[in-house]
Amino acid sequence: MKNDLLLTNAQLVLGKEVIVGHLRVQDGVITEIGQGGSAAAGAIDMGGDFVLPGLVEVHTDNLERHVMPRPKVFFPMLGAVQAHDAEIASAGITTVLDAIGVGDPYGDGFRARDQSALLNVLDQMQAAGVLKADHLIHVRCELPAPNARELFEPFARHPRLRLISLMDHTPGQRQWTNLAHAKTYYTGKKGWSDAVWDREVSIAPQRQAEHAEPNRAWFADFARTHSVALATHDDTTLAHVDEALGLGAGMSEFPTTLAAAQHAHGLGLCTVAGAPNVLRGGSHSGNVSALDLARAGVLDALSSDYVPSSLLQSAWLLRRDAGFSLPEALAVVSRRPALACGLSDRGEIGLGLRGDLLRVREVAGQPVVCEVFVQGRRVA
Repeated sequence: MKNDLLLTNAQLVLGKEVIVGHLRVQDGVITEIGQGGSAAAGAIDMGGDFVLPGLVEVHTDNLERHVMPRPKVFFPMLGAVQAHDAEIASAGITTVLDAIGVGDPYGDGFRARDQSALLNVLDQMQAAGVLKADHLIHVRCELPAPNARELFEPFARHPRLRLISLMDHTPGQRQWTNLAHAKTYYTGKKGWSDAVWDREVSIAPQRQAEHAEPNRAWFADFARTHSVALATHDDTTLAHVDEALGLGAGMSEFPTTLAAAQHAHGLGLCTVAGAPNVLRGGSHSGNVSALDLARAGVLDALSSDYVPSSLLQSAWLLRRDAGFSLPEALAVVSRRPALACGLSDRGEIGLGLRGDLLRVREVAGQPVVCEVFVQGRRVA
């Protein structure tokens, strides 16, 4: 056996209930779940702490922050991945879809560059046995960008590719319907002057008209042909959601209005909101509150987006502020995002599923990650 892990005296958060019991992981898979303690040799006493399924993150820009920690400052990929991997694992995320943006209409950021080095680094680190989390790839395609398809090419047939999302950040619609919020973001993050902002806003509609629709059709066809999960981004209107369904999307990421989220949920799309939105009590873009989506019964999954630690914390807030049970809240950050990406072998504590587990202690009403196991092997 590669490993044999036995945890006892734990509050096990299962798919439908919480029990005080024990579980065993053998060869990376959960083989035993039982009520009460275990006196078997080698059992590790959890001291009454929670044992949760490892979190599944479908959309995080965290790697981008490590590669480019300051505007136009780029760090070596291996060191960036190492730091990102450690941060992700310490937050309780055992499966991560590293979100790589391809295509930048402005030609001056991370997403305007070839990021194919990431694939080699991930493969090398996996071969060396030093990755803590399971890393897959989510390619975020900026539709108005003329270079989106070119920058996508290195990821196109790599086995880590799990999800493609269709984005259009043209100011004046979707996420940036409110131009004042858009201006605050672009002048702050990109350091644009008012004159640069005014120029870009004036030319953005033409760029969108020229590139967005051909790219949308091409990427949707690629996802369909190669059986890659497809998501749309920042759906705002019912028409956006209907278009997503027609393209074959199974996920609606960060719907900006309650109406769009209700429509997406009703049509069977997995609605994904931001965990930082939950923690902040609202969207930094002025869009719909994730807690309002949860209270309306149309929140299917959460993503940590730009703060890895927010994913587990948001599950506790769903329980406190939106009436979720603990199993229901954990499903939003584990089982549901896993299933939306076709990962049926993880995201829940169940027989035959991967032994991706967290030991969590509640401190002052907040969850604190104490230990992390991936396929029964302790990684943090």
